[in-house]
Amino acid sequence: MIPLSDTKLLSKFSIWVPMIILLNVYVFYLELTASNPDMVIARYALISSQVNFDNLRTLIPFISSQFLHGGFLHIISNMLFLWVFGRNVEARWRIFFPVLYLGSGAVGGLVQHLIDPFSNIPMLGASGAVAGVLGSYFTFFPRHKIKTLIFVFFFVTIVEIPAAVLLFYWFMIQVLALSIFPVGQGGIAYAAHVGGFATGLVISQLFFRIGSTK
Repeated sequence: MIPLSDTKLLSKFSIWVPMIILLNVYVFYLELTASNPDMVIARYALISSQVNFDNLRTLIPFISSQFLHGGFLHIISNMLFLWVFGRNVEARWRIFFPVLYLGSGAVGGLVQHLIDPFSNIPMLGASGAVAGVLGSYFTFFPRHKIKTLIFVFFFVTIVEIPAAVLLFYWFMIQVLALSIFPVGQGGIAYAAHVGGFATGLVISQLFFRIGSTK
């Protein structure tokens, strides 16, 4: 299932989401054109075995890794999800949207690190941050409908799926994959996805409750 668009946008004007997408695309371009891409990954990706909480420099990759990607499919899928779900979430968070985005990505990276602290495999991508946006969307807009491209064997169609159903399905796939694939295998940081989604969900729940008491 590939989400295509939200059927109900709160605002047609968005600043942070396009800026983040452009920044990711620019960094990906720098990756592709770098004279030594492996050195870029080694320096800015999150490598658990190199994390030292007594050395702030080793914590920078919790943020910088969110703007690196491992290939065209990786960045396209992340930016598509950010575009579809991020604009309405930005309308709620406004100037604080980057806090939600980067914070969710950092916590997702931390969860992955805590599960496998001695891993030498570079972790990179906006998936944890985007997952935080999905968690926030699940909180604020569960009844919205998402136009979704569905493939059933050779049959292709577009249907409108309630956001709560689509995002719950996505989250359970991440949980199931995390339970099936041993840590360090599978090539995808499922723990970061789960941690990012949970972060976006929890802080949005708190934000919603605080806002509703005013």
